[in-house]
Amino acid sequence: MSGLDPYLTEFGGAMSYLTDSGLPVFCSIDTFWLFLIYLFFTSDDGTYAMKKILIQNSEQLQLVRDEIRVSSLFSHPNLLPLLDHAIIAVKAAQEGTWNHEAYLLFPVHLDGTLLDNYTVMKAKKEFFSTVVVLQIFQQLCSGLKHMHNFEPPYAHNDVKPGNVLITHRKGLPPLAILMDFGSARPARKEINSRSEALQLQEWAAEHCSAPFRAPELWDCPSHTYIDERTDIWSLGCTLYAIMYGVSPFEYVLGESGGSLQLAIVNGQLKWPTGPNPPYPEALHQFVTWMLQPQAAVRPLIDDIIIHVDKLISKFST
Repeated sequence: MSGLDPYLTEFGGAMSYLTDSGLPVFCSIDTFWLFLIYLFFTSDDGTYAMKKILIQNSEQLQLVRDEIRVSSLFSHPNLLPLLDHAIIAVKAAQEGTWNHEAYLLFPVHLDGTLLDNYTVMKAKKEFFSTVVVLQIFQQLCSGLKHMHNFEPPYAHNDVKPGNVLITHRKGLPPLAILMDFGSARPARKEINSRSEALQLQEWAAEHCSAPFRAPELWDCPSHTYIDERTDIWSLGCTLYAIMYGVSPFEYVLGESGGSLQLAIVNGQLKWPTGPNPPYPEALHQFVTWMLQPQAAVRPLIDDIIIHVDKLISKFST
């Protein structure tokens, strides 16, 4: 295991580190909740991003170790690679503060997330073209297929626009990369009791973003089989968001007595105003195909990739 050793240099709002694999880096600091995100400038070849995690207890420590392990499993151009990492024990300043710090080093994508991009576009009343929507989505599917076809299959469990990095490329479609494997785990799980169902719901409430969370993770039956189609639901929500700049069930939050959980569990989908001319009905049908409240009738990732390839061919001509 490699680590990140402090270089014992601190100046202004920046610090200098050296990885055990010999990568010298300098960072500027941007504080974010319990995470500190650093931008690193190497001595010779560009910019890197670091996630610093403040760890307060043994449960959090295990979660970080799991994230590092899972992040190291996959190698795919549409999945963000973990370049280097370290977990360092520190002396807590007072009871209740953190006692470990984790450092995870990644390639940086300075164009931000899909959420960042469509938030700016929405303010300008701009939309991605049909082909670009599909090209971005195709790349997400490709990355997820790598996870779903792993042995054993893994689910990401938090597919959403905020976890998709975008890099704009001249003359090419935007590069889309799925990141954040902190919620990823083996996809297939048999539920045999009410207690197990409630445990899964509690886990999902902590690890799966509510607007993109599959119905079976909101209201899990006492006897059921959970598989990677939880991600397919989130993919459908994400495709909708690429198109319209909002998740498909957020509309209920603006309604008196509206319930996000009920809208999701019942699949109460509405279509907002989009571009002019509007997106083709085939895209709406594609979203609806993935947003089946019953997981057993949702498509698998291979089916989705076949369909998105056909749609790209159709609308590129």
